[in-house]
Amino acid sequence: MKTISKAQIERMIRVENPWLEHPHKIPRYFNDLKPRDYFSLLYPYVIDKKIKRSIVLLGPRRVGKTVLIHHIIQKMINEKVNPRCICYISVDHPVYNGMDMEQLLAAFCTLNALDYRKDEVYAFFDEIQYLKNWEQYLKSITDRYPNIKCVVTGSAAAALRLKSLESGAGRFTDFFLPPLTFYEYLTLLNEDEITAIEPGKDGQMSFNTTNIDLLNERFITYINFGGYPEVALSKEIQANPERFVKSDIIDKVLLRDLPSIYGISDIQELNTLFLTLAFNTAQEISLDSLSKSSGLAKNTIKRYIEYLEAAFLIKTVNRVDKTARHFHRANFFKVYLTNPSLWSALFSPVDENDEAIRPLVETAVFAQWFHAESNPLYYARWDKGEVDIVSVDEKRQKADWAIEVK
Repeated sequence: MKTISKAQIERMIRVENPWLEHPHKIPRYFNDLKPRDYFSLLYPYVIDKKIKRSIVLLGPRRVGKTVLIHHIIQKMINEKVNPRCICYISVDHPVYNGMDMEQLLAAFCTLNALDYRKDEVYAFFDEIQYLKNWEQYLKSITDRYPNIKCVVTGSAAAALRLKSLESGAGRFTDFFLPPLTFYEYLTLLNEDEITAIEPGKDGQMSFNTTNIDLLNERFITYINFGGYPEVALSKEIQANPERFVKSDIIDKVLLRDLPSIYGISDIQELNTLFLTLAFNTAQEISLDSLSKSSGLAKNTIKRYIEYLEAAFLIKTVNRVDKTARHFHRANFFKVYLTNPSLWSALFSPVDENDEAIRPLVETAVFAQWFHAESNPLYYARWDKGEVDIVSVDEKRQKADWAIEVK
């Protein structure tokens, strides 16, 4: 029986690392794309070798993790990091099947006359969730080889986050790349000049616009197509978002990622629950109502919701009262899609007169904050009132700010 040869592995490494040869450039496809705003936030963590921590780059499918990595690699080369010390491996490629992280490193370093046990190496491992026991290998490399800086990425994010917290305490830094924010979307279209950001009172920023009609028009387009860079830039994909967003983002998560990671046997149950939650984005729901409508046990629903949050398809938000205090029993909660363009791909694009526009606007507003590491977000409801989004200072148990979407 034939096996994959060393020559085939080395050939793939050369293909994935074209900067090893003159002119030491990343592929043109990546180079022509505009960097995301998160580039400037992540780059210092990658280049800093004083703090001995590996980086776990988390995020949904198709938000640009691989592009971001390549932009970082090009900047490193521009800043005189030896290109032959920069290793990129797409872990899910069949050629690498059966190889662990250290074996992959060894193959790259052998090809480039390096000794990974002592020479400086920047190693980028893409789609790491498909490598069994990746967190144990990453922990071992981080502990044993201070000369190696590792960055790993993955889409099945909660599985990655859970394992990184279990095995990487003090060794891994988690960095989350969300879908495009509205400002990033405008920047990607070279239309950020229609917004004006100015210093406001108490150190807060004030946001204005030079063209309110155009801003509203672009906001509707953002709701329908703005979450993912490839969709935002392609009129062809926008003409049929179901083909790209549903097939390449949603279905691959529901049909491949989650079943393979969590051992889900009844995929149809999971898919039906997700469609119900997606259609009711920004609406208050309860486990009781979900159980009655789906016929699923409450514990099964809880588990499926955790899985869907794991893949960054949804985000659950708990309720507080009018004094911003928690309820002892969370009977009711809200579920948001992580980006409103998922709704458009699943059901249909909307305009400003569509009955679905109000919850989708709220979903879009929520999406600007859900990835932040600041105070957690809730919603408030009591007998005679409600507030859509509330940021709560957990130490003071008081509302920090609130938003009502109309």
